[in-house]
Amino acid sequence: MLERLNQVMEHIEGRLDAPIDVTDLARIAVTSEYHLRRMFSALAGMPLSEYIRRRRLTVAGAEVLSGGDSLLEIAVRYGYGSGEAFARAFRALHGVGPGEARRSGAALVSQPRLSFRLTVEGSSSMRYRVTDRPAFTVLGVKARIPLVRSGPNQAIIDLVRGIPRQTLERLEKLSDQEPQGIVTVCDDLDPSRAEGTELDYYHGVITSATDTDTDTTEPTGLAELAVPAGTWAVFTTSGPAPEAIQELWRDVFTQWFPSNPYRARPGPEILRTRLSPDGTHADAELWLPVERES
Repeated sequence: MLERLNQVMEHIEGRLDAPIDVTDLARIAVTSEYHLRRMFSALAGMPLSEYIRRRRLTVAGAEVLSGGDSLLEIAVRYGYGSGEAFARAFRALHGVGPGEARRSGAALVSQPRLSFRLTVEGSSSMRYRVTDRPAFTVLGVKARIPLVRSGPNQAIIDLVRGIPRQTLERLEKLSDQEPQGIVTVCDDLDPSRAEGTELDYYHGVITSATDTDTDTTEPTGLAELAVPAGTWAVFTTSGPAPEAIQELWRDVFTQWFPSNPYRARPGPEILRTRLSPDGTHADAELWLPVERES
């Protein structure tokens, strides 16, 4: 997989001044567009579209400083429909407009070319299983929240704090499938996985019941998410909170996917966490929708 990702990087580098179709990139990587975006985001720490944008503006910056072509010619070459659009994007990355950069020879930001290499550590093994599941329902309290790639997500904190204890108790009684108990579910994530993009967040349970079975008296009721049958990879970890959970997410995409004949498929991502009484230790189970590589 890493070799194919490096072929994708070469293709991008050769087409910075031409349209880049992510479908073509997925074909080079011999995987789905969804999995390519997910893998790249996890490995590179930025969305694929952001990397392409930053590389284009890096190369464009060198041409701006060289003074050979007009700013409009450079803008059009790197995919911008107007000088104004180019100037906005240029300033967002470099902190200075292209005209000022050319006049003053200002220092610019450089996005290095990425390449992926395998680092063999071997200090620990990853516990996982792959299981086929029939269709099920996620039932719980739902909110549309921004994606936060690192650190606490205040929107989640506020949502969970606002859920009445009676609601959680009622939900726990409806949990009748794995993973058992209260879980967190993320769905409808933007393919770019960019910071600040929105996703559907559920705090609830996996169940065969529906909202009509709960006899709820809450004005807004509970939200349902119907999940079709499919294959799931289930990962477990135990360790300091929240580091163990954050490291599990990282290791799944940087170690497990490149080493196994599976790829991520669209669908909700489910996390069951059990904290110690003092909140310093976590036992966690992460469920990710997968499919075998063709």
